[in-house]
Amino acid sequence: MKVWYDACTGKHVRYGVAIAKRLRSMGHTVILSTRRHPDTLTLSRFLGESFRIIGSYDPQSLISRTAAGAKRQLLFCKLFKTEKPDLAISHCSVDQSRVAFGLHIPLILTVDTPYADAVNKLTLPLCNYAVASRGIPEAFLQKYLVDGKLVGFDGVDEAAWIKNATHRVEYNFGKPLIVVREPEEKAVYANVKVDMATLSKKLTNLGKVVFLSRYERKTCEGLIVPKGFIDTASLVAQADLFVGVGGTITREAALQGTPAIVIKMFQDQFVNDFLIKKGFPIYNVEYSETPKFAEKLMGHKCDVKNLLGKLDDPVDAIVDLIEEVKVDK
Repeated sequence: MKVWYDACTGKHVRYGVAIAKRLRSMGHTVILSTRRHPDTLTLSRFLGESFRIIGSYDPQSLISRTAAGAKRQLLFCKLFKTEKPDLAISHCSVDQSRVAFGLHIPLILTVDTPYADAVNKLTLPLCNYAVASRGIPEAFLQKYLVDGKLVGFDGVDEAAWIKNATHRVEYNFGKPLIVVREPEEKAVYANVKVDMATLSKKLTNLGKVVFLSRYERKTCEGLIVPKGFIDTASLVAQADLFVGVGGTITREAALQGTPAIVIKMFQDQFVNDFLIKKGFPIYNVEYSETPKFAEKLMGHKCDVKNLLGKLDDPVDAIVDLIEEVKVDK
């Protein structure tokens, strides 16, 4: 089969590469596409994968965001004018979902961000299958599905590239090492703001602090702000502590035994809570309490190899669905 995967962010790139490697080993052809985005192009090069760059990400305003998406959809139509894929897969790519629906291409979506209501409304009703961690209550996702089938797995998306990690970069930022991730404040769902730069400075008394900004790499006194590409999965594996507000790097850290503090900003962090129940070191903390809690966690890295080995790899679930689509065709 010819399978099309569209990646909108760095996480999607990692997911797409993991899926593509498995599918190619089974004899399938994979088309990888992405958009110009701060996290996608450098990561794809690092992973040694060739993605077709289709359009860009422009979150300056609602108009720019919508217009950029419409342009991508037109470019996809042009790309598949003569021959369309047999199957489309993405982590809820709005542009891919719309085009796949319009061209009658079966669509598999992975989903792990329940609070991204706008994206879920624009993608999940169009899919044939939605693949999600069993940590997310079925009722929460079923409300978005129309004809699509919900397929659960006993794990998290990040296991797809952490369990079989081959790319590792050694960083020498000093020890003890704390990694702080700036929130994605330009996402539609980001209606609450937290000052992570100020918080990062308060953590410098505990060790070296690497501050991973989103869009601008401005120098911050007392903090290490990398100017170039950073492989976050490698970095948090070497860190003594991670601090963030979301899920992806939080889970990359915890799956490798690095304690991860999640500042309470978003509701419905079901997937993080799922890992907490499994015994992984994730801690939900109020912003004001973070410095004290961080001090308690320093020096408490965990051996989670056995726990990681028990988690399902979501790529297995996706492969099973592809075989089901082949039968239907």
